[in-house]
Amino acid sequence: MNSAYFLGIDQGTTGSTALIVEVLDGGKENVLSSSTVEFSQHYPKSSYVEHDLDEIWGSVSKACIQALEAAELNSKFSRKELTAIGISNQRETVCFYEPHSSQPLRRAIVWQCRRSSTICSRLRQQGLEAEITDKTGLCLDPYFSGTKISWVLEHEPHLAQLIREKKLWIGTIDSYLLSRLSGGRVHATEPSNASRTLMYNLDTGSWDPQLLEMLGLEDASCLAQIQDSASLFAYSQGVDFLPDGIPISGVLGDQQAALAGQACFRRGEVKCTYGTGAFVLSNTGSNRQKSQHRLLSTVAWQLDGKRSYALEGSCFVAGAAIQFLRDNLGLLESAEASEELAQAATAAPDLYFVPALTGLGAPWWNPNATGAFLGLTRATGKGQLVRAALEGIALLVNDLLACMRADMGSGLDTLRVDGGASRNNLLMQVQADLSGIEVQRPKGVELTALGAARFAGLGCGFYQDLTAIAKMTPACAVFSPQQGKTASTAAILSGWGRAIAAVERYTCER
Repeated sequence: MNSAYFLGIDQGTTGSTALIVEVLDGGKENVLSSSTVEFSQHYPKSSYVEHDLDEIWGSVSKACIQALEAAELNSKFSRKELTAIGISNQRETVCFYEPHSSQPLRRAIVWQCRRSSTICSRLRQQGLEAEITDKTGLCLDPYFSGTKISWVLEHEPHLAQLIREKKLWIGTIDSYLLSRLSGGRVHATEPSNASRTLMYNLDTGSWDPQLLEMLGLEDASCLAQIQDSASLFAYSQGVDFLPDGIPISGVLGDQQAALAGQACFRRGEVKCTYGTGAFVLSNTGSNRQKSQHRLLSTVAWQLDGKRSYALEGSCFVAGAAIQFLRDNLGLLESAEASEELAQAATAAPDLYFVPALTGLGAPWWNPNATGAFLGLTRATGKGQLVRAALEGIALLVNDLLACMRADMGSGLDTLRVDGGASRNNLLMQVQADLSGIEVQRPKGVELTALGAARFAGLGCGFYQDLTAIAKMTPACAVFSPQQGKTASTAAILSGWGRAIAAVERYTCER
């Protein structure tokens, strides 16, 4: 096996990361450089969240330029030697742009946006949710792309007309980036992204005509072509920071890319990414696992026409809760300060924070829920508030792990973690204690971009199969459950159940 260089691009909710990975003879990975560039969030109305696609492309470009320049400065690498490019991306965010020019026709509607709640309620009232869930593995929630498209069709006549005339492309972020990187030559996606749209049939592996009709689309002509997750999507063309002709050969949704970055290739292996939200995925192998606890069935990836599946639980707010304490409440000077401030404080079972700042995800699926502190007194201090926020994140993840155990009929003895908030040692120890599970955090936490780079290597033929990738799992920091916590954990979980119930009651009474 010869040495190779891969560019992994992770386009996330708050920033874009570029990673240059060298794979040496013998398969050892060496990260030469990485760069992350943030971009603006737009909130045109309460519960509306949008991204400017030009700003996203600008952040991707800048991150790639910085990573490429740093790698060239610090090693013998030249960007002309790039073997392939991989993309991972925020999944349910939907984009509308001109064919070939890639010119955005409106801001992207972000996965966090709740504007299509009424459309979800209407479809539910029409008795369509059971059929939608059976075909897609998803539930009716504004989280997913399809009802966002319905909202545009109903509220933006100009775009609706262009859709009817087949004069625009509708895509998720991966499709938009493929269009930009290929000079507008390609409109493509793959199943881990397509399966998050409410339009993809998990059993047939294609866009479903009945689902399209339910959502108001006449056909799939504006949608991207679906192909294997590791395959030749395009070649770079007309991009000022890249040579022409570099294959783009791996694409995965961000959570599936993290699953690949963690080498969770066997059934029952589970990871949690603590980013803007927290997302728990368990590999269920070649069989689609249907959830009895309102988790999502989704595609992990498709290789050689064969799909692998995953169970997923989604918390919409994780790292964003710490940003909320920092930016909105002024309790923190930096996200990193949360660990030290909370270390000596106690919160649960007396004080709880339910981080439902953009609704509650699995297993409640309550888009109207709002966040809350419960148990405040005159004695409550800043450290307790921060501790409650960290515990709230871990408690949401613990609920997802409990549902996953019940669905799969087996215990989960190890949780592999990544994402920015996983750097918080206190949060990881709290997670281990509450869940009674060993938490493993790899040395590098940019595993989403790494997973994209690995699939690029698979798609261009550098790696023969997933087994070759699995051999490169990095060393981990381990957080083991501390002994003697059973009684206090039981009390914490009991109080947490009451806190969630209080938020749900408040939602119903508003």
